[in-house]
Amino acid sequence: MRATNGASRHKMIKRMKKRASGFFSGRSKMYRVICEAVRRAEQQGFAGRKMKKRQFRQLWIKRISIECRKLDITYSRLIAGLEKADIRLDRKQLSELAIAQPAAFAEVVAKAKAAVAA
Repeated sequence: MRATNGASRHKMIKRMKKRASGFFSGRSKMYRVICEAVRRAEQQGFAGRKMKKRQFRQLWIKRISIECRKLDITYSRLIAGLEKADIRLDRKQLSELAIAQPAAFAEVVAKAKAAVAA
């Protein structure tokens, strides 16, 4: 008969318990429940990391859009103008520029407007 309670098994359970530390009640004490809880937490963590990227991109776009409207241009026209003018700034950089240095952002917008008009 196969032994299932040796040192390697204890090591595996200990490792799993460490990953479940901080979980509530049986989710940090009972091995079967720990396995389910950890697996689910990992799935949600993976999904959460993907969602975080989406949400930050949405935030940057909203910030850029708000600042664009102050300068009489829409977000989509700005992006089209940046591509035509061959200005390679990503949305994160544009957002930071719009918040921290409005004058520099206005220059970028002016260049994008000129490229769209031409």
